Amino acid sequence: MTKALPRWPYPRLAAHRGAGKLAPENTLAALRLGATHGYRMAEIDVKLSADGVAFLLHDETLQRTTSARGRADALTWRDLALLDAGSWHSPAYAGEPLPSLAAVAALCRAGGIALNIEIKPTPGRERETGAAVALDAQALWSGAKVAPLLSSFAEASLDAAREAAPELPRAYLADRLPKDWEARVSKAGCVAVDLDHQLLTRARVDAFHAAGFRVVAWTVNETARVGKLLDWGVDTVITDAVDVIAPAAKR
Repeated sequence: MTKALPRWPYPRLAAHRGAGKLAPENTLAALRLGATHGYRMAEIDVKLSADGVAFLLHDETLQRTTSARGRADALTWRDLALLDAGSWHSPAYAGEPLPSLAAVAALCRAGGIALNIEIKPTPGRERETGAAVALDAQALWSGAKVAPLLSSFAEASLDAAREAAPELPRAYLADRLPKDWEARVSKAGCVAVDLDHQLLTRARVDAFHAAGFRVVAWTVNETARVGKLLDWGVDTVITDAVDVIAPAAKR
């Protein structure tokens, strides 16, 4: 028996890490640039500082995208906020700081930008990060028409997010599809699956929908593939190609 699908208030296209690769990922500059290309949703990565402040960064370590080295959670927010998170990308973004989740919430709520927040814990802090990010999101988006969608590869983080803020929607994020996927997604209380697009076929999209789950696909940069996924009924496609794939035509 086909289950009813949950409400889905999100656009059909989302900008990966803010604006894909056109600006330094996971920064306010990237979010602004994605918006200038017409994107009304972005995917971001969030973890915790040493003193428990939620901030944007993808990696477990700092060296790829900032002026520092070492574990991303080894510094306090005061020290993280001083780092250069833009020069690695290009001189035009030299001095761009790491943003806190609070700063991102202010920007996105003012600009009408929906978010997929990937909870990206540094190893060993899965439950702590899941709970903290969920509680922060609950407070920062209080009263918002569209709450952020929380996702994570770490099932412990999803479990902690569900316990801390059960009313926030969650997505089961995966780069492979376990045989017991329906039980796992249901156990985590998720409204969606968030999958590597290469795992998807029309039949699988139909199966997810029949089980009552929405479908998010990442990271898709070819126009033809985006079109195919949307034709199959994928609910949101995450892309780097914000300057090539026009969101207005794919709402």
